[in-house]
Amino acid sequence: MEAIPHPIPRTVEEVFQDFKGRRAGLIKALTLDVDKFYQQCDPEKENLCLYGLPNETWEVNLPVEEVPPELPEPALGINFARDGMQEKDWLSLVAVHSDSWLLAVAFYFGARFGFGKNERKRLFQMINDLPTIFEVVTGNAKQPKDQSATQNSSKSKSSGKTSRQSEPQTKGVKMSPPPKEDDESGEEEEEDDEQGATCGACGDNYGTDEFWICCDICERWFHGKCVKITPAKAEHIKQYKCPSCSNKRSRV
Repeated sequence: MEAIPHPIPRTVEEVFQDFKGRRAGLIKALTLDVDKFYQQCDPEKENLCLYGLPNETWEVNLPVEEVPPELPEPALGINFARDGMQEKDWLSLVAVHSDSWLLAVAFYFGARFGFGKNERKRLFQMINDLPTIFEVVTGNAKQPKDQSATQNSSKSKSSGKTSRQSEPQTKGVKMSPPPKEDDESGEEEEEDDEQGATCGACGDNYGTDEFWICCDICERWFHGKCVKITPAKAEHIKQYKCPSCSNKRSRV
């Protein structure tokens, strides 16, 4: 295994960059460099591990000898199963174990440097936004619907309704729209219905299984995905202004 000559990550962003570098190396081993990787995993050799390195490279090597190791170790003996199963299944198995190892390393750094609840949540959210190695290797990686939906919405709607990251949330950051309350407003029945029961960006109806957020200025509701706000991010927002209200304010 690597002797850790790389700088040790200490912040959420640094740990995520370390994660991305190792992940890129592992994906390379299991896709672009798969023939080379396959040859290096000779079942006649001793227990071998696949390591992803922060500089986006990979190596097949014996496990580290020190106990306990400096970092969590990848799955041991991946070479032994190589000839006993279909190549595709074997690569998928290595991919699953590689995903587990990456998470173990990232959260090892988080524990070592005392990440709190919010930092751990933010780190996991950043990691979770990427497809897993298993999804990439098996071809099951799905393009995030959030991004395509937001892009289509941006093209068809006015700039005031484009989705972008606004980072504000208030005492009022409301996270689950009460359609009925808004409907009872009276005069502006239509507007309230749109604000409470439909998303102010894409126009879709409220769904109980989706995360929603309310603008503290215009009091319209939005899908979190349409305005690029996650539940984790919403926790840190003091006052949320939707893209439209943010744009109005900047023009004044």
